[in-house]
Amino acid sequence: MIIKPRTRGFICTTAHPEGCARQVREQIEYIQQQPRLEGPKRALVLGASTGYGLSARIALAFGAGAATVGVFRPSAATDKRTASPGWYNSAAFEREAAEAGLTSISVTGDAFADETKDKVIETIREELGQVDLVVYSVAAPRRTDPDTGETFSSTLKPIGDPYTNKTVNFHTGEVSEVTIEPAEDDDIRQTVAVMGGADWQRWITRLQQAGVLAEGAVTIAYSYIGSSITQAIYREGTIGKAKDDLEATALELQRQLAPLGGRAYVSVSKALVTQSSSAIPVVPLYVSALYKVMKDKGLHENTIQQTARLFELLYADGGTPLDEKGRIRIDDWELRADVQDEVARIWAEVDSSNIDERTDLEGYRKEFFQLFGFETAGVDYEQDADPIVDIPSAR
Repeated sequence: MIIKPRTRGFICTTAHPEGCARQVREQIEYIQQQPRLEGPKRALVLGASTGYGLSARIALAFGAGAATVGVFRPSAATDKRTASPGWYNSAAFEREAAEAGLTSISVTGDAFADETKDKVIETIREELGQVDLVVYSVAAPRRTDPDTGETFSSTLKPIGDPYTNKTVNFHTGEVSEVTIEPAEDDDIRQTVAVMGGADWQRWITRLQQAGVLAEGAVTIAYSYIGSSITQAIYREGTIGKAKDDLEATALELQRQLAPLGGRAYVSVSKALVTQSSSAIPVVPLYVSALYKVMKDKGLHENTIQQTARLFELLYADGGTPLDEKGRIRIDDWELRADVQDEVARIWAEVDSSNIDERTDLEGYRKEFFQLFGFETAGVDYEQDADPIVDIPSAR
C-alpha cells in the first residue's frame, strides 16, 4: 500500500516501515562515527522501541558492542492498519544488529506487568546470564498495579491554580491562549503511580532477587526540569510530582544496589519532540522557540546525540559527574542563561503572524512526522510499501 501520514490532533495513526528503518540506520551511523563507548557488555532496555530507549539500545549495541534485551509493547501491522513506529524501529534494529553480529533479543509485553518481568528474567538467564546495565524508559498513560489490580491514569495539569499561557497548533501554526484547570481529587496520586518510580523499583528489585544483575550493575531512568515558561504545567504540575518520585526512587535504588557495588541515576534531559510532549499544551511552542535558539547557537542535540553524551558521562573515567541532587544533567545547554534569555524574548513576541520567522516550527513539524517514519530523506512515499514487517527474534 502507499502509506501516508494520518493525523488526529497530536497523534499520527500511521507509520512508514522504510522511513523508520532509515532513521534507525541514521542513528547507528552517528554512533559508529563517535569514539568507542567503554560501557556495559550486557544491557536491558525497558521501553526500547522509541525515543531515548531506542537511542540507548542503538548506542549500547553499536557503540559499546553490548548484547541487548529490548522490551516493548507488541504492535504489529494488520490488514487494516500499519504497525506502530516502535515496532518498525525495533524490526530495523534487529536486522541491523544481526548483520553486525551483535546479540539482540526483543521481548514484547506490558512492561508494567509481572508476567513480562518474569519473561525478561528467564530470557536474561538463558541468553546473557546477567546484565550490567538497566535502562528504564517506559512511558504510558495508564498503569495497573500488579499487587492490587488498581488501574491508574496520569494527567498533565497544574497544581493549585489554573494555568494560562500561549500554545500553538503545530499543524497550522496558529498561536492562541490556553487555560488548563488545576489537578483535583487524586490526580497527583494517580500520575505518580503511573510515571513515578514504583515500576522502576519493582523491576530492579525483581531482577536483583532473581540474581540476574551483575556486580557493579548500573540503572538509569529519565527526567526533565525545563524552563520557567513550562514550569507550571510540567515540573510544578502533576507530572513534576511524578518526576520528584522518580528521582527519590533513584536514591533508594542507590542504597538497594550498594551490596552489589551498583549505582542508580536519573538523567535530566533537554526538551525534544516526542509524541508525549506534543500532547502537552505550551510545550510544542516552547520547543519550537528553543530549537530556533539552540540551532542558531550550534548547541542543538537530537535524541541520539543526547544519548551519546549521557553514556560518556555515565562511564566517564573520573566518575559520573552529578548535580547537588545526585542527577546526571544533559539539559545544561538548554538551561544556559543566554539560551533561556533568547527563548523568553521570542516568547514575548511570537504570534500567528510571525511564528515561522521567530521559531523553528517547521523543524518541530518535521521531527514530529519523523517519529512515525515520514519526512525522511531518501524515502519515496509515493511507492508501495509492505506494512507487514516481522521481528523473528521477538518473544
